[in-house]
Amino acid sequence: MASPHRSSYKFQKHKNKFQAAGSSFRTETTSNSTPPTKAKTAAPTVKFSENSGKLQRFNVKDKSPVGVLIKRVVDLLRETRQALTTKQIHEACNVDMIENKNVFENLRNNPKVVYDGRCFRFKSKHGLEDRDQVLRFIRKFPDGIDVDEVKDEYPTVMEDVQAMKAAGEIWLLSDKKKETIAYPNDMRANINVDDDLKQLFWEIELPRDMLDIEEDLVKNRMKPATDTAKRRKDLALIANPEPKSKKKAVDFSKKKLTNSHLPELFKLPSTHKSR
Repeated sequence: MASPHRSSYKFQKHKNKFQAAGSSFRTETTSNSTPPTKAKTAAPTVKFSENSGKLQRFNVKDKSPVGVLIKRVVDLLRETRQALTTKQIHEACNVDMIENKNVFENLRNNPKVVYDGRCFRFKSKHGLEDRDQVLRFIRKFPDGIDVDEVKDEYPTVMEDVQAMKAAGEIWLLSDKKKETIAYPNDMRANINVDDDLKQLFWEIELPRDMLDIEEDLVKNRMKPATDTAKRRKDLALIANPEPKSKKKAVDFSKKKLTNSHLPELFKLPSTHKSR
């Protein structure tokens, strides 16, 4: 039979062990903060990291210049092409127009934005909505029109412009300013040319030197787009740069003396004979 002291010692040991386990269990349940009875109805937990960036962005007041904030809102309206309230704009790009009245007033009077008293939406320059309208618009300018005039009409307008080019409905050419100009291709101008006339065209010999071509253009009252003489001169200077002239050595002996009243300062010291 075990002694009472030994039994009491084992009991106390197990008691401490279970108390430690119970304390640990209570700590875990408290940190989870979800009672077991409500585990089935509890909403799924959302990690803070998923919304931390968004929350931090809205908690920090944006101190960007007014022009930057206006551009941010206009870009948002251009991309979405939806009518958005001030609250939706704030949530989308963190521009609070309720507090920043300057941004609100500038957007309300912006020619690229329409405000109906409740929502803002992007306003295209010419109100074109599809490919056919863009094509009819380009055909109004037989001398060509800058593609930038229609690039903001609707989100896929540039894709439609390239499709028109592939179909032969328009021509896209670049000028000296690297701007893309769209020219309508009038299908009515497609005519059959006799082979004899084509042969005469190809038999005409053009000047081989660009200087002669530019001279002919000037004779016909046309301004050449190139300046071959200037270009050749610049290339010659690059290939054979002029030698830099060497600086001449300065002869200080010919300089005018400013201390002429003290000639002894410019004499070499004389050697005195020892007595």
